[in-house]
Amino acid sequence: MKKVTTLVAGLAVGILALTGCGKEGAPGEQGSGGEAPEYKVAEGVDLADSPTWKKAKDAGKIKVGVKYDQPGLGNISAGADKPEGFDIEIAKMVSASLGFKADEIEFVETVSANREPFLQQGNVDMIVATYTINDKRKEVVDFAGPYYVAGQDLLVKADSDIDGPDSLAGKKVCSVDGSTPAQNIQEKYKDAELVTYDAYSKCVTDLQSGNVDAVTTDDAILRGYAAQYKDEFKVVGKPFTEEPYGIGLPKDDKALRDAVNDALEASKDSGDWKKAFEYTLGDSSGVEQPQPDRY
Repeated sequence: MKKVTTLVAGLAVGILALTGCGKEGAPGEQGSGGEAPEYKVAEGVDLADSPTWKKAKDAGKIKVGVKYDQPGLGNISAGADKPEGFDIEIAKMVSASLGFKADEIEFVETVSANREPFLQQGNVDMIVATYTINDKRKEVVDFAGPYYVAGQDLLVKADSDIDGPDSLAGKKVCSVDGSTPAQNIQEKYKDAELVTYDAYSKCVTDLQSGNVDAVTTDDAILRGYAAQYKDEFKVVGKPFTEEPYGIGLPKDDKALRDAVNDALEASKDSGDWKKAFEYTLGDSSGVEQPQPDRY
């Protein structure tokens, strides 16, 4: 990912700014407190070379896989019937550029372990679910983006003495099945005891009860939980990886990948990406929108 590294410093500034936010702008809540962004639906879109787009157009809806348990990114809050968060806004923005209205988007709950199968089996047309781009995954699915760059971190109890990944020896660390963070712990921090579930919310419940000592995933996700459980949890604040979030697409649908990358690039000039970020994650000062990597 040759274009990702240069973005990390700017993104780190923006993410650090989020930790200082009060109620307004904190992950886990709608960041701006204003009206939800509206994205102009493109007219006359014809991606004849994309079988995925054609299938969706014929069905009159596009199916998008998203998370339901990640405050600030992809989450269904109590009493709500639709997911909300930055990933959801990105999905709406891209779908509009492909010619789909908001009521023509079907959100499908997707967990880390079933993202590749869902794309391969045609259960969804694309996935916007904190989906880290890596070479292993690109063997079976395609990616557009990245649209955001995060870093793996640790969520611990407020009084914990864990101060980074090097202090995890003998500790129980929770993540989700099939996730990059889980693989990182398993491969690089072998003295830690890895516990996995199918959803991060279960990890957070275990942390709350004391069954695990830390939860690990991308810092943006963890900050959402820290905001949700104010004064109970804290994010260690020492990211130890780079996690470029991409939009997962069916393998070898180049026409669709190019169209989604075009949409992401156009969203910088239109200001739609910034609106989506500020509505869901808060102040975007110092946060640079990534440039899609057209492999």
